[in-house]
Amino acid sequence: MSGWDEGAVYYSDQAQFPESGADGGGGGLSRHTILRKLKEFIRNFETDKNVFPYRESLVHNSKSLLVHLEDLLAFDAELPSLLRSSPADNLPLFETAAAEVLQGLRLKKLTDDGEMKEPETGEVQILLSSKEDPVSMRALGADYISKLVKISGITIAASRVKAKATYVSLVCKNCQSTKEVPCRPGLGGAVMPRSCDHAPQPGEEACPIDPWIIVPDKSRYVDQQTLKLQENPEDVPTGELPRNMLLSLDRHLVQRIVPGTRLTIIGIYSIFQAANSSNNNRGAVAVRQPYIRVVGMEEANEASSRGHASFTQEEEEEFRRFASRTDVYEAICAKISPSIFGEENVKKAVACLLFGGSRKNLPDGVKLRGDINVLLLGDPSTAKSQFLKFVEKTAPIAVYTSGKGSSAAGLTASVIRDGSSREFYLEGGAMVLADGGVVCIDEFDKMRPEDRVSIHEAMEQQTISIAKAGITTVLNSRTSVLAAANPPSGRYDDLKTTQENIDLQTTILSRFDLIFIVKDRRDMKRDKIIASHIIKVHASADQTATDHKVSKEDNWLKRYIQFCRSTCRPRLSESAATRLQNEYVRFRQDMRRQANETGEASAVPITVRQLEAIVRLSESLAKMKLSQIATEADVVEAVNLFKVSTIEAAQSGINQHVTSTPEIQQAEAQIKRRIGIGMRISERKLIDDLSRMGMNESIVRRALIAMNQRDEIEYKHERRIIVRKL
Repeated sequence: MSGWDEGAVYYSDQAQFPESGADGGGGGLSRHTILRKLKEFIRNFETDKNVFPYRESLVHNSKSLLVHLEDLLAFDAELPSLLRSSPADNLPLFETAAAEVLQGLRLKKLTDDGEMKEPETGEVQILLSSKEDPVSMRALGADYISKLVKISGITIAASRVKAKATYVSLVCKNCQSTKEVPCRPGLGGAVMPRSCDHAPQPGEEACPIDPWIIVPDKSRYVDQQTLKLQENPEDVPTGELPRNMLLSLDRHLVQRIVPGTRLTIIGIYSIFQAANSSNNNRGAVAVRQPYIRVVGMEEANEASSRGHASFTQEEEEEFRRFASRTDVYEAICAKISPSIFGEENVKKAVACLLFGGSRKNLPDGVKLRGDINVLLLGDPSTAKSQFLKFVEKTAPIAVYTSGKGSSAAGLTASVIRDGSSREFYLEGGAMVLADGGVVCIDEFDKMRPEDRVSIHEAMEQQTISIAKAGITTVLNSRTSVLAAANPPSGRYDDLKTTQENIDLQTTILSRFDLIFIVKDRRDMKRDKIIASHIIKVHASADQTATDHKVSKEDNWLKRYIQFCRSTCRPRLSESAATRLQNEYVRFRQDMRRQANETGEASAVPITVRQLEAIVRLSESLAKMKLSQIATEADVVEAVNLFKVSTIEAAQSGINQHVTSTPEIQQAEAQIKRRIGIGMRISERKLIDDLSRMGMNESIVRRALIAMNQRDEIEYKHERRIIVRKL
């Protein structure tokens, strides 16, 4: 009998839970006590009399349970602080409590043998939510490690779903004994034991060091996905690069988010050893990369995607009191770029763009956009870029970009290969990042044509379709576009036709609701007023008191825009719809008559898109007054705004036949004397020669336009060469 107990010590684990507070991370409370309290919370928390939300939620959805930290605080003051300080220890307890409560709530099932059997319950995932304000991504530091944090941002990349082992099944290659090793959640791995527990019998060979082999088929797995969350564009300080954070999602949170979605997440701020760390850091054992293991996620919908949309009672009362004023439209327009003198119509258009119309979902699944697109085209130094900068600062969500420095991928979305896993993932561009806001594109005319074409779909259908590198998906880009452009020659030339001044394709022009021709008019009286205004602005720029007041005004306007967009969805009244229908028909008739007179189509088309544009303008005017109905007065103002912008742009320049004068006839005779039939000459050389003869350059250009309209001459090589035909 000697040696029967050699080589091993046998013990029994009598206590299911250790009583030490240190092990449980409970600050004095044992794990058993915490588990009991959590089970009591799920069973007994009631909102109204005999209404138990968490118990009912568990019965309806046995896979996951959404817990509000405010409810937990109301039930027991200690539990939320335990969860916040050591979530990694207490969340598994919470999930165990939920699974045990669910098992108690379910009825026993009758088996085929006629016996009553306990129902099988799987794991229950606990999802947390909180009403507290999110922390800035820049504030997360070493103090937050292993704590519960809440941050918000925009998703710029999402990986494919992978299988993550929760328990790894091991088998010893010597004695064939098996063992299950738990894996750390998130991006952590499993700690492999170095030796086998098997006690060798006398004469049996002992197991060597590192005898374990992983058996993947017998291991247990859950779904896991990683996201890259970037700071919201409006939260990035000027001149700084946006920060991003790696997120790890598992189980029922995976495959719910596409790039471009705005998120507010609650998670455990954790660290991991990056597999692809550089050679310089490979020896630095103590250096770890931060990431967040998500335990609760809230997707910002359209109403709340315009930034933080919680308003106090005083703010709401103030906004409604302001909206009830009779001059609310004029008051809002006065707050748009107060440092810019004049340009009242452009300010009205920018105000309409900031408030936007109503997005509509039709029964057949078609979505009609409610966002307004505006194009400012004209001379340099007419404050076009200042308007764009103002909108970037005032709109709740805005992205500013320049045409020359923007590519198609940078505006829409790009496909990037991950360095470590070598798989492709999507990163959203400016139009995706500004989902629910405004994209300001400066130097719109300097963009390459192929890049400009890439935003056609984003401007009308408000989606971006991607089919690259095996990734086929559709991203949302529900944005307004405010673009500024110069004519091809730099300045707007009244001696040229509209087509020559607006060097943009009809397809892109029809997507703009309002097109403004901004000219630098030379008028002595107006110049004096503008000079006086600019000097006043420069003189009062350093006054700190007014500066503080201006920033407060901007913030108030931003909050008012948020409030209107989240609470108001106006629709046209019957009388307004009839009035609008008649106006649209008259616009079409006028453009048809003009086309018949001039013999050429208008550079700015008047199509059904323009009718929808006036509808959106009317709705935005009603939204400024917090009215749910757009009246006939709103339609009249919208039509007036449309007349002074798009219609005026369509009729600007020399569209009509040039009236013949003796000076023009004399210039035509000189041109015919200089160029024989079938000959060609440079336009610049011809104008210089005739100018040296004492002729006015403007008269020569008018004569060339008149001859071109009579088809006597023809322009070639981008209008640089003139060929005489008759």
